Amino acid sequence: MLRRKITYFAGLSTGLLLSLSANLNAQDSQPNQNAKTRMMEEVIVLATKKGDAEAAQDVPVALTAYSEDQLELMKVRDLQSLAFASPNVALDDVGTTKGVANFSIRGLGINSSIPSIDPTVGIFVDGMYLGINAGVVMDLFDLESIEVLRGPQGILFGRNTTGGAVMINTKKPGSERDAKIKVSAESGFRGTGTNYYAMGTFTTPLIDDVLSAKLAVYHNNDGGWHKNVLPGSDIESRVEQAGGTAAALLAAGLPIAQNTADGTQNFGKAETTMIRPSLYWTPTENLEVTVRYEHAEVEADGAVIQNHPAATNGIENPYFSVDRNSFGVSNDEVGYLDNEWDQLIAEVRYDLGDAGVVTSITGWRDFSSLGRSDIDGTPIYGFHADLDVWQDQFSQEVRLNRNLSDAVYLTLGAYYFEQDLSYNEDRELLGGLIFVNGGGVQNQSTKALFGQVDYDLTDTLTLNVGARYTSESKDVVISSLINSEECDPRIAGSCSEDFEDNGSWQNFTPKLGFQWSQSDAVNVYGHWTRGVRSGGYNFRNGNPGIPPGPTDEEVVDALELGVKALLPNQKGTLNASLFVNDIGDMQREVLVADETLGSSQVIRNTADARISGLEVETRIALTDNLVMQASLGYLDGKYQKILFDISGDGVIDDIDKGLDLPRLAPWTWGLGLIHSSLLSNGVSLDSAINYSHRHRSAYTDNNLGYLNAVNVVDASMTLGRDNITASFFGKNLLDEVNHGTDTNLPAVLGYGSVGTLMRGRIIGLEVIINF
Repeated sequence: MLRRKITYFAGLSTGLLLSLSANLNAQDSQPNQNAKTRMMEEVIVLATKKGDAEAAQDVPVALTAYSEDQLELMKVRDLQSLAFASPNVALDDVGTTKGVANFSIRGLGINSSIPSIDPTVGIFVDGMYLGINAGVVMDLFDLESIEVLRGPQGILFGRNTTGGAVMINTKKPGSERDAKIKVSAESGFRGTGTNYYAMGTFTTPLIDDVLSAKLAVYHNNDGGWHKNVLPGSDIESRVEQAGGTAAALLAAGLPIAQNTADGTQNFGKAETTMIRPSLYWTPTENLEVTVRYEHAEVEADGAVIQNHPAATNGIENPYFSVDRNSFGVSNDEVGYLDNEWDQLIAEVRYDLGDAGVVTSITGWRDFSSLGRSDIDGTPIYGFHADLDVWQDQFSQEVRLNRNLSDAVYLTLGAYYFEQDLSYNEDRELLGGLIFVNGGGVQNQSTKALFGQVDYDLTDTLTLNVGARYTSESKDVVISSLINSEECDPRIAGSCSEDFEDNGSWQNFTPKLGFQWSQSDAVNVYGHWTRGVRSGGYNFRNGNPGIPPGPTDEEVVDALELGVKALLPNQKGTLNASLFVNDIGDMQREVLVADETLGSSQVIRNTADARISGLEVETRIALTDNLVMQASLGYLDGKYQKILFDISGDGVIDDIDKGLDLPRLAPWTWGLGLIHSSLLSNGVSLDSAINYSHRHRSAYTDNNLGYLNAVNVVDASMTLGRDNITASFFGKNLLDEVNHGTDTNLPAVLGYGSVGTLMRGRIIGLEVIINF
């Protein structure tokens, strides 16, 4: 029933576009100030955690911020939609399990779906830190803004932000009654399924100027962009011709997928439903309380995995291998994914007058993910895995902001975080001839005190001094991947439980910086700061000779100099930054092809490294109704000292030191144009086109796996009149192939490499109605 309704609205959008187009009579184009303002407006951010939000141009932090209107113009559906939108930023989905973040900022990122590995990029939803990277690449709707902060944020934020932080800020209920409906339909138009979206919000005051409520709902029915081609008997002849290992697999009775009726099936299907009620209560002029609850359910196919030749040596799988620059995929099982979460965030803000402002953010989240995927990416039952995650987290932050004098501003706070985490994994190799199970449970807690003083030395020069003390502990019971029967790590004694430990870490992270504003047009800043990524454990331990932890903390010392400038006559902005990050005890997951496990993951402090770089962003009004935005990012990363045999050749030498740093793309850049005009009969027309590039980068530490260079072109055209807008848009118009992973297979599975495959070209229609 819902699908029929969404299809109806999608059809309505087409009719609306045609209707509006009929009224585009010849008339001089006039600047649409509303649309121009949407892109040129200064976004209000929370990045410095002061009592009052600040304009993005005024904060001494390298960040890219997007308002609600800007996100609407960019057709942002999830964080991955912003994967190419900022310099030196890659917000990708790891892909082996849908919705797991594989984020990298300034060359610091992870390449894993192991939940016990702490992320380098912290994700914060309405001030609540998300403790694991699973369920992070979620569908976004009803947003106030998104802020992408680059570089360590180890003073004012929660745990593990050595690479950066992404802040997702949802909209509070307003004081007036209003409603909004958004429906959309998109497809790759190559026989793949159609992707439908329906979103709606309703706000109403319950007590005038005291209490208001909002209900936001979201539903997405994705028919799957990819086609899974099952070659049936043809693969048998290819396997027989391959000989050697292939013949051994056939002799062992390895199952081979057979054709469906038409030889193909949609792959990557998903259905997502989210509901978010919220309350905004202002009983007095000094007190504000915002409560947000969210429930979400996701049912989807497993990972879309492509088997292609290895990136460095070109070795390909004899059973099934396709060009890594194609969208070819042939999995013998599409798998499944069931995600569900509930979360509650309460924010209390109390204005004490001259004594300052106290802010409290209380967060709770319960998350579960059950999934299965065909890891080897072939029509042969070579390597399948079940990955199950259960997580429960609670956090509390209390913060005081006040002026100690006309020249001194204080931010002082305390933070507490606790998390219970369980993980279970089954691996089936060679048609089930090999079965292993493992996982673990982890209880952890974090306590922190933080503060920062901003001292105005003169009317134009401010000194920033900050520090954070953190104490963290993790209790783990781990069962290595050695169990030959199904078990559940949540049940004591069910699994092998061959490793038990308690780890604790304490660290002090200082910051010293300045901000110089000779005029309102120029803001120069600089700082030295330290970020720390927690030590931890490996839930996916498959090497009995190497314990699953604990690893030492990863420490980043960052030096940065930046400038933010308003162009003459308020024509735009120009921001730039230079930085050097020294990383000590780099904490990495080293991926190695394994004959017994398919792939072995070893978590170790592998090296000391240095990453330096440059970032430039600008937004310029070329005319009254034409805006240009551009960005450029450059990274140079080198190992300084090797602590682990990264190359896997048995020795630590210059070969290890000469490897490329994983997840570091040397160049990123982008260029976009947004045009606005008024047509006849009060119709507005907004047009946008954006080009982004990201260089090729190593995925694995041993450099056997690489991620493709990607060029992405997005475009949209939006017609609006009164309270209705209709958009025609395209994403990835060049049909570029992008992978979230690239991991080599062992000889027993035919060598080659497997990568999770992202979507290609998408064309869509969208209608928004405001009531």
